[in-house]
Amino acid sequence: MDDRVIYLARAQVLADLEARALGTVDAVTLLEEACSDRRWWLEQWPDGAPYIGGLIAQDVQDGLADRFGRADPSGLWPACSACSSHPVHALHIEPDLGGPDPCWVCEESGQVVAALGRLGR
Repeated sequence: MDDRVIYLARAQVLADLEARALGTVDAVTLLEEACSDRRWWLEQWPDGAPYIGGLIAQDVQDGLADRFGRADPSGLWPACSACSSHPVHALHIEPDLGGPDPCWVCEESGQVVAALGRLGR
């Protein structure tokens, strides 16, 4: 298997974690676990490569919510910065299966905020 797909996804998710100041030990550990799990998944379904980045992002997002809860800012990653009139809320990956071409979308407005790996731009 070609690990470049996993490395690219890891870099994209890490960039988004760093863009929201969440490149913490806990978050990176979740990222590493997600990459390991999805590596196995990709070995079973090589045609799933276009979905890996979004799936890893969703895995990390779910892991942070499970670990910290949605009331904690770390559990609400990534929080939407595009809306000013709503209470703090998260972005989610679309399409739901993580790809192809995953992007972060505001869960309140439905507005596309950034492509995966580009939250800081």
